[in-house]
Amino acid sequence: MIRTGYYPGGKPGALTLSYDDGREYDRRLVEIMNRYGLKGTFHLNSANLGRPGYVTGEELAELYAGHEISCHTCTHPFLPRMSREAMLAEIWEDRRALESYAGRPVVSMSYPFGDYDAQVQETLRACGLLYSRTVRSTYSYSLPEDFTAWHPTCHHREDVLARLDHFLSYIGRFRGGRVLYVWGHSYEFHDNDNWDLIEEFCRKAAAAADRVWFATGLEIYDYARAVSMLRFDAGMTQATNLSGQTVWLEVDGQVVPVTPGETVRSLSGR
Repeated sequence: MIRTGYYPGGKPGALTLSYDDGREYDRRLVEIMNRYGLKGTFHLNSANLGRPGYVTGEELAELYAGHEISCHTCTHPFLPRMSREAMLAEIWEDRRALESYAGRPVVSMSYPFGDYDAQVQETLRACGLLYSRTVRSTYSYSLPEDFTAWHPTCHHREDVLARLDHFLSYIGRFRGGRVLYVWGHSYEFHDNDNWDLIEEFCRKAAAAADRVWFATGLEIYDYARAVSMLRFDAGMTQATNLSGQTVWLEVDGQVVPVTPGETVRSLSGR
């Protein structure tokens, strides 16, 4: 029997952090995340870059190296209240500006105020974006059915240390393929004087690096897409990796890497 549900390295769980607005406190947050090896996605409003209290465009490539830079619209409006043309400009021009600073493709977003509707999602896709995060906590660890409405597990103020403990226990008891998706704003750590919270969260997460893949939102999206491209036989005893990246599968109880183009077979299928 062949089963999915594992991330790179054969790990049963993934963890990603997602932070909005590009305030100056991102610098301290990134330093903490880098120290412990965690990864995240930073959603930026290009019209605010360089304003007092915000990061600058010139520092984006270096500051967020190893992390994902993502759209958050130019000016942080309520998108569903806008005309389609204005909405399109907010998203498209934000993408173009961020790419000009970052020097790499920007293909994701988070909705300002978490506000979206079907037309916003349609416009997102028209701009070539692959996923967008909402602000609706699910308290679950499942991947979304629709990545243009990717609901996070929780905000970091929602007892995030206990949530991490629960997640680590969960992936130890149940089959893998789960994601702990935490979001927030870096300025909240400053305003609430609780930088120790994210420091402790990162420290505890890092201690579980043998079981948890630390990834950006885009890396998780890409991996999920690769898994979706696997071709199985009817009995789930043979699988071919049709994607361009290695995926990890459980084959007869052993978790193994399957390289692009490779076919694996279960002994039970012979």
